[in-house]
Amino acid sequence: MQNLIPRLQRRTRREWQDWQNRRNIAYIGRQLAAHAKIQPGQRPVAFFNTTTRLSGISQNAAFSLLAGVAVQFAGTPVVHFACKAGLSRCVLASAQAFETGNPTAPPPCKACIATSEFLFSDAPTLWYTFQRDAALSAAIQTLGIEELSCFEYPLGPEIHPSSQPQTNHLPPATCHLPLGPLVLPSLRWTLRRHHLLDDEPTRFLFREYILSAYHLAREFTAFLDTVDPQALVIFNGVMYPEATARWLARQRGIRVVAHEVGHTPFSAFFTDGDPTAYPVQIPADFELTPEQDARLDEYLETRFQGKFSMAGIRFWPDMKGLDESFLQRAAQFHQIVPVFSNVIFDTSQIHANVVFDTMFAWLDAVLDIARRHPETLFVIRAHPDEQRVGKASRESVAEWAARSRVSDLPNVIFVPSNEFISSYELIQRSKFVMVYNSTIGMEAALMGAAVLSGGSARYTQIPTVFLPPTPAAYRQQADDFLSAEKIIVPTEFVRNARRYLYYSQYISELPFSDFMEPHVQPGFVVLKRLPWRQMTPEGSTTQRVAAEGILQGKPFVIPQ
Repeated sequence: MQNLIPRLQRRTRREWQDWQNRRNIAYIGRQLAAHAKIQPGQRPVAFFNTTTRLSGISQNAAFSLLAGVAVQFAGTPVVHFACKAGLSRCVLASAQAFETGNPTAPPPCKACIATSEFLFSDAPTLWYTFQRDAALSAAIQTLGIEELSCFEYPLGPEIHPSSQPQTNHLPPATCHLPLGPLVLPSLRWTLRRHHLLDDEPTRFLFREYILSAYHLAREFTAFLDTVDPQALVIFNGVMYPEATARWLARQRGIRVVAHEVGHTPFSAFFTDGDPTAYPVQIPADFELTPEQDARLDEYLETRFQGKFSMAGIRFWPDMKGLDESFLQRAAQFHQIVPVFSNVIFDTSQIHANVVFDTMFAWLDAVLDIARRHPETLFVIRAHPDEQRVGKASRESVAEWAARSRVSDLPNVIFVPSNEFISSYELIQRSKFVMVYNSTIGMEAALMGAAVLSGGSARYTQIPTVFLPPTPAAYRQQADDFLSAEKIIVPTEFVRNARRYLYYSQYISELPFSDFMEPHVQPGFVVLKRLPWRQMTPEGSTTQRVAAEGILQGKPFVIPQ
């Protein structure tokens, strides 16, 4: 009974918030019908975001909706491409299925479709359903993981209507879909592992993803033939449904804008590039004003206490300082080097592995370095999000540490993900810092520490950390740092880190906090009921930047 009442209260609040969303989206539709002045002859903008949620409204689902509203209030029509049981297996449902031990479970299409029906009611929607292709199914039935990973298949010329101008279509002979490469990142994300097991549950899901991507490609090609959009707006661009749509659109020369959740609450990052890589074009003459410096310092003070969240998830429930036993052990060594890993669903993706093949190859290199330097205490820190309920890594740093017998080395301490010691205190006591591609690398740079990065991160776009080009160069740089009496950090690293962090969070991320508030379900939102003018490009800076970025190709940046 003690736990029943909070659960009932939470359920009641969730149902109330879901009703608010349905009501407010219907209100948005009425305001668009009454006040949006669609200009005649305008080619529409297509929106596709099937991987943002199953049911309910996630932040990214809300960002897509509001961007579409901005486009329509700017006078351009919008058309949604929407899944109506159009995938044999989808990314989010498959992740849940594997989490519950039922990897072949079908997705909850009924609830998802119901959400889509009211979420996309603001504009015309073309739905697609799934149809299994017998020839493709036979072609991949006996393939293993390695063969599936590089599998390609012709899309088929019969889907190109001869009545359409041939210049707007792919030559059939060149239209071979790279189905394996398009699907592989989604499979790694779903299974929370980089090295995939060549077992039947994994092969089954790989095959179903490929079959789904292929049929989606055929349906989306027909959609492009019918709609002829001037641009396509998608979520993420890495998950296989949106990745497939983007690949097809780019083959035709159609501009594709993708978005992801930003690093500040209720913010979104829009780009013509890959949003998971966070490409940010910082003007060479951009410098922080005193007011901007103060704003950034206030944010960092909060973050260094662990009081921050991303996409509604807080990673540090209770940050602890270094205890006396750790300090006594550290005192036995000449110097300390913290080693910060990342979560597998980030490091397994396409942008990270530019020096080492995987994060685990980097960790193996770090362990070799530790063996050669017994005078140094290496503190290997698993990411606090590695064992998040519902998103736990199946190929984890904790498993690597056990397999590699890290505890046998007297100069290595492994800190598991559920031990919330302060990473910032470690940085303050360090000779230098090793990271793969997690945000802590940028924070260490902001603190003036020398940072040796093993992977590409959003902040490595400009000089902020040391990023050797090869594994051999990485090992040599680590040896040089460990042997040096003092490490000289270029002064531009701290300056660039501050410039990058401020510009990426407060200028190149669009704030949508005026339009939404937290839902009882973490990561989801409740849309606010606002006067219609506040949803227009004239009434909102965020909506203006979104509309001008999508329609005119202007930078997605907030004017200062």
